[in-house]
Amino acid sequence: MQAIEKVVIVGSGPAGYTAAIYAARANLAPVMFEGEPSSEAPDLLPGGQLMLTTEVENYPGFPKGVTGPELMAHFREQALRFGTRMHQLNVTECELEGEVKRLRTSEGEWISARGVIVATGASAKWLGLPSETALRNRGVSACATCDGAFFKGKDVVVIGGGDTAMEEAQFLTRFANKVYVVHRRDSLRASKIMQARAFANPKIEFLWNSEVVEVLDVQAGRVSGVRLADTVTKAQRVQACQGLFLAIGHVPNTKFLKGQLETDELGYLVVHHGTRTRLEGVFAAGDVADHVYRQAITAAGMGCQAAIDCERWLETKGF
Repeated sequence: MQAIEKVVIVGSGPAGYTAAIYAARANLAPVMFEGEPSSEAPDLLPGGQLMLTTEVENYPGFPKGVTGPELMAHFREQALRFGTRMHQLNVTECELEGEVKRLRTSEGEWISARGVIVATGASAKWLGLPSETALRNRGVSACATCDGAFFKGKDVVVIGGGDTAMEEAQFLTRFANKVYVVHRRDSLRASKIMQARAFANPKIEFLWNSEVVEVLDVQAGRVSGVRLADTVTKAQRVQACQGLFLAIGHVPNTKFLKGQLETDELGYLVVHHGTRTRLEGVFAAGDVADHVYRQAITAAGMGCQAAIDCERWLETKGF
């Protein structure tokens, strides 16, 4: 008969690795499925979105900064040190109702567990342009809070028309010389107050009825501009800039759950009283349940909470 694990952690990154550290130190012998890129989720890397970030300057404890992959390597090493059993696999489906949860890996094996911590994160929406992919982390970013400080005195482009895009544009004006907001239509879907703030900011200029069809310059290895196409006339022109920020949303990585857990209107997992989901023994941490902050440190904090919540739940159940 297959052993029933005390806790399985699905996903890695700051939330998953921190949950693993705390769970392992509590002698829960956690099993972690770190994730692997797939056609459905190409950004689902062991280590999460920070594996796509070159420089992290706002994580406490690293006064000189640290690269995203290096930071995640430290997290991972610490989780391994305390005995976390790691597998670079995805969980493709699961049965989370009942006392014993069952999870199927991308290799087809079923794992049983008492407690489950979901820390699969969220993937940024990208345009899907080859030039955008080639210049990611070379001037192309999906996080102004993470990377805005690298563009002091530069001209940058923000793509989007919602509240997130307006927030990103406003934030970037602290550093950038000029922020161009590119939007496919001639009006924004952002809230009226966010629109008013953006329109009142002299550093922000709107490029209406426009879409980015190419990011320049792949050959130079850095962003020097974007090629825009008018959505009405189809005419093209080049807008010079040194940075491009995508603000068209994120997609929480929850397909494998197949609707078993409660989500909000954006698809993020809903948690109650810390990190508890609607199903007993199932917890959520990090960007999969947080579309407000989306920072490494807040994800790590939720990972800590999830492990403690899970440990206390297991104890009350006598597992």
